[in-house]
Amino acid sequence: MDQPLYKKIFESSPLGVHLSFCTTPGGYHPFHWHEEMEMLYPLNGEADITVGHQTYRLPKKNVTVIEPYKIHSTYAHDDSSMSLRIRVSKEHLQNYVPNIDAYRIHCIPDDITEEQFSEYYKICDLLAELTRLYMYDAVSFRLEAEGLILQTVARLLRYFSVQSAPDVSATDPLTVERIHMVIRYVEEHYQESVSLQDAAAYLGISREYFCRMFKKNMGKSFLQYVNEVRLSQIYSELQSTSLPISEIMEKNGFTNQKLFNQSFKKMYGCTPSSIRKSKFVLDK
Repeated sequence: MDQPLYKKIFESSPLGVHLSFCTTPGGYHPFHWHEEMEMLYPLNGEADITVGHQTYRLPKKNVTVIEPYKIHSTYAHDDSSMSLRIRVSKEHLQNYVPNIDAYRIHCIPDDITEEQFSEYYKICDLLAELTRLYMYDAVSFRLEAEGLILQTVARLLRYFSVQSAPDVSATDPLTVERIHMVIRYVEEHYQESVSLQDAAAYLGISREYFCRMFKKNMGKSFLQYVNEVRLSQIYSELQSTSLPISEIMEKNGFTNQKLFNQSFKKMYGCTPSSIRKSKFVLDK
């Protein structure tokens, strides 16, 4: 998949930092995960972020943090909204905090306590300053940016983390690994005819067990998820290519025109042709 659209500022550094500005065609990025800790900071508009079964509102110029390997999806209410996205490797941070894997960071606007407000806004100010530095195109941008990111991580650890053993009530590690595997599998094969049986066989479990496990942990059926991945890619290609809609549809795994049209309208509230028409208007 080649969406969301990232303007990558730097992909890696000695500190294990990935920094980018991002817009998501159609506003929706289906469930996915990262090996690094991720910070999301919308620059305009509002977004929703779903982590597990919980959905949170993320207002503009507010930051939220997603721990490594946490499965999540994002939905921007305006598909032209842009977000600052920072991913930081905890492995690299061990150079500064050797036992950092024992810390769990919880920083979501909906859950900020009254005592945390002042520190939360200091963190938001650091990310606002990072954005301003990029706009000024300063020669020292990368050096200053990594310094601001380190300050942000330090404040998150100090004011928004707890040191604890892994949550024994959480989903068991084997199930988490299976969900990660199937997400990766779909990202690699969504353009093909992907069935429940294919996914179950890939994990080496029965079709019935796979259905129950996926629905319980993702809150939707496997086929619904596959179609969401396909639709998000199709939306991107409607905006970025001039290929016929039917060709884009078939290229990305849909073989039933009626199902495609219904699914697209349900997900985006409009027809594929209206996206194509708006593209031509913007191009003129």
